[in-house]
Amino acid sequence: MQGFAAFRLLWAGQALALLGREASWFALTLFAYQKTGLATTLSLLAFFHFLPLLLFSPLAGALVDRWPRKRALFLSDLGGGVAAGFLLLLFLLGELQVFHLYLVSAFTGALSSLHWPALSASISAMLDKKDYARASGLLSLAESLAGIGGPILGAALLKPMGLGGVLLLELLGAVAAVTTLLLVAIPSPKPLPGPQLSLLQETLFGFRYILARPPLLGLQLMFFAVNFLYSLAATALPAMVLSKTAFSEEALALVRSAAGVGGVAGGLFLSLWGGPRKRVHGVFWGMALSSLSLALLGAVEGAWAFLSFWESFFIPLLNGSNQAIWQAKVPLEVQGKVFAARRMIAWMANPLGMLLSGVLADRVFGPRWGQGEGIALMLLLFGGMGVLVGLLGYLIPVVREAEERLEDAKA
Repeated sequence: MQGFAAFRLLWAGQALALLGREASWFALTLFAYQKTGLATTLSLLAFFHFLPLLLFSPLAGALVDRWPRKRALFLSDLGGGVAAGFLLLLFLLGELQVFHLYLVSAFTGALSSLHWPALSASISAMLDKKDYARASGLLSLAESLAGIGGPILGAALLKPMGLGGVLLLELLGAVAAVTTLLLVAIPSPKPLPGPQLSLLQETLFGFRYILARPPLLGLQLMFFAVNFLYSLAATALPAMVLSKTAFSEEALALVRSAAGVGGVAGGLFLSLWGGPRKRVHGVFWGMALSSLSLALLGAVEGAWAFLSFWESFFIPLLNGSNQAIWQAKVPLEVQGKVFAARRMIAWMANPLGMLLSGVLADRVFGPRWGQGEGIALMLLLFGGMGVLVGLLGYLIPVVREAEERLEDAKA
């Protein structure tokens, strides 16, 4: 199976895997917070996932361009199933502890460093340029559908089946991803002519490529700033909801699911529209409007679900517009290396933001204003700063004119 029909089948398998992962993450978040009652625990879960993701990203990008893309996707999806099976076994034996979650978070973070550049480069190889933004919208749609169904399924399965039932769902999702992957054809580009680079040279290639192109570097530095601010605010959001609702699983599931609905609506909107003709408008406004909704989450207590919807609605516009720029400007043969470096630049501040989020919530804002109100103030402060970062793009010509300054890639 080839072309867009193959992409749809691949998309279905990935969507099921995402659904299982979201349900599992929701249940494990409750498990960890019940064990300790600290926002720092949630920060550490996120930190241990993101740190190996970033550290392994350059190497993973080089491997993606060396290996068949299908092999890289297979290994990452299979590894996700192994991780879910490991946690399920520990739970059934009555041995599951919070530190096991940290270990598995680190393992799945390392797998994610391989999965994302492999999936992005695979889509570029499977589809025509005109379908890139539409495919990005469908991928955002899959993430958002999982964001809706995951918390609902997680909450629904926890009471009758316990954590084991949720972990089993994640394992089945991984099986679906591996099965559909085996049924599709994913072309791998021919090696570039000339001397072949060593693995170390290939690992560093993506950074050199981006540094030599200021418009691409400028875009990623904007993502660096807004991702840091987002991590400071959003990492502690579940603790805010749980502390203000007397540990209501239903309230947290509602907020998470509303965010998923917003992402679905945004993904559908982008997939049908295709995004603005000038993609940077989608990047700037998506960044600003999503950050504004995050800020209002801290200011308007009775509207968490409504604002979570809008915070997620603008993310597909932001990410899809940015993805379309990179897919059009970076040659297919080096997208694995370049996309891995791109993500590392954009996300390298996330682990620090996640660690600081828990510390600020438990030791600075929480003791002064109470945990719920303190985290709300963090959302308002850091979300508002994110709005400024998004609009700042219009004041920087090298970023504002990125599409005009860079030629479209040629294989």
